Amino acid sequence: MKKVEIFTDGACSGNPGPGGWGAILRYNGVEKELSGGEKDTTNNRMELTAVISALKALKMPCEAVITTDSKYVFESVTKGWVYSWQKNGWRKADKKPALNIDLWTELLELLSKHQVTFNWVKGHNEHPENERCDRLAVAECEKYK
Repeated sequence: MKKVEIFTDGACSGNPGPGGWGAILRYNGVEKELSGGEKDTTNNRMELTAVISALKALKMPCEAVITTDSKYVFESVTKGWVYSWQKNGWRKADKKPALNIDLWTELLELLSKHQVTFNWVKGHNEHPENERCDRLAVAECEKYK
């Protein structure tokens, strides 16, 4: 199984507001940058969209190591919260509805196709790939202002 490194970030000007996302995929020393945005969105939606878009770009099942600065994405998956929300009819532990169900559903489907490990890094802390993804995300966000 091919091992791919993935770096992602999302950005939003206002929350909600115009947003963007960026991703870098690295395999065997070769990198590919992806980015996109929306006119009216939230930061969490852009963080999720970055991960989803990167995984959708994989042409076959892969071992993927995803590095994100989003605690929302990282903790929801690694602590198993999203699986509990799904099992409980997309309700959180406090019985309130989970947000971004459409994106979580899409992400869970993609996670079932790949062997994925998530790493968290502090944002805006001189992590080179995270900084590049942030620049991609902010540039996309600016297109919608």
